[in-house]
Amino acid sequence: MLRDLITALHASRGFAHKHDISTVLGALKSRLPGGLADMDQSVAVGDDCAAIPDGQGGHLLLAIEGLVADFVTALPWFAGFSGVMVNVSDVYAMGGRPIAVVDALWSGDDAQATQVLAGMADAAARYGVPLVGGHSNLRAEGGQLAVAILGRAQALLSSFSARPGDVLLAAVDLRGAYMDPYPFWNASTPAPAERLRADLDLLPALAEAGLCDTAKDISMAGVLGTALMLLECSGVGAELSLDALPRPAGLRDDDPAGWLRWLCAFPSYGFLLSVRPEHVAAVQARFAARDLACAPLGRV
Repeated sequence: MLRDLITALHASRGFAHKHDISTVLGALKSRLPGGLADMDQSVAVGDDCAAIPDGQGGHLLLAIEGLVADFVTALPWFAGFSGVMVNVSDVYAMGGRPIAVVDALWSGDDAQATQVLAGMADAAARYGVPLVGGHSNLRAEGGQLAVAILGRAQALLSSFSARPGDVLLAAVDLRGAYMDPYPFWNASTPAPAERLRADLDLLPALAEAGLCDTAKDISMAGVLGTALMLLECSGVGAELSLDALPRPAGLRDDDPAGWLRWLCAFPSYGFLLSVRPEHVAAVQARFAARDLACAPLGRV
């Protein structure tokens, strides 16, 4: 079953989209005189956010996410909500807290645009981050949405800090359900807003307490695809075990379809953390105190 899962993951849409990053980075390297080093920031290109020193000992965080067109067309309110949610997750994955979001919206349908904007506004209210402006075109041929975010971190989490010997922890909110027919595990819209914000604040709190310096939010590539990206950024490998991976209740070991769906899932709250062994118990305890699953996925 494991070999079949690996083959299916390689062929998945999430993995394919992440492969496109290499094309983008190659184009940037070829056009900048000094390569990617010309892009002045505190962490290398390829992390969840760009990190720019703020002159006060911390960092400004910048990120942007685009939503695939079929998602915007099929679920316009949830696409708007997700555009804010995924950016908020990127900022927290870097040890930051969000300041504001802006959007770029294209639509040829006023009703669709209204639903997208309503979703963004609802997410902004629930996550406590203001939607302060953007760009709109309501005379386009189809629906497209991109949302960008500004945040600030006092202590950075990065994808470039994993070390051999670290324990790779997977933290997921299992208090949700699949958003059919998409591979999205929704533990966000039914949750109290105060709980959402406090759960996310665990990430910068861990960084500021010196318990963790490496994290990445679980993206459309799923937990294993995200692990691959984190490991690649850090220039390390890992031995992974699915046995301890947090999973929905009822997912059996002998259910390949269920496993593939979970390994391709994009959770509304899901993070990978690379943690020094002496801090693992303390990190897990903080997630457990908020009823969030957090378990070792493997060792770097």
